[in-house]
Amino acid sequence: MNIPADLRYTKSHEWARREADQKSVVVGITEHAQEELKDVVFVELPPVGKAVKAGEAVAVVESVKAAFDIYAPVSGTIAAVNTQLERQPQLVNQDSYGQGWFFKITPSQSKEWEQLMSSGDYTKALQVST
Repeated sequence: MNIPADLRYTKSHEWARREADQKSVVVGITEHAQEELKDVVFVELPPVGKAVKAGEAVAVVESVKAAFDIYAPVSGTIAAVNTQLERQPQLVNQDSYGQGWFFKITPSQSKEWEQLMSSGDYTKALQVST
């Protein structure tokens, strides 16, 4: 299973990547999560400008199996959304760590980043849950 070392992770299977400028965090779901979902058929994205809190449900992904909430890994403001997912939700399955990203957050509390899991911690959490 692909669990990139340069990302941070949540227990609810979101990944987070700081942009090079350190001013925003890109969020998506992990390879494990998209495999559990199977065929993604719809994505509901949050509005740009919405204030969110870490752990808050901010997006929805639907598959042929079920619908799941996508949670904010950090608090802040939604800075951008991946509108390509509205037309091509299958990108979540095809490239969950690349073109399948959901939204970007401008963080309001830098300390929350440090509370996210490393790739090693996420790998261990997956092993415990299976």
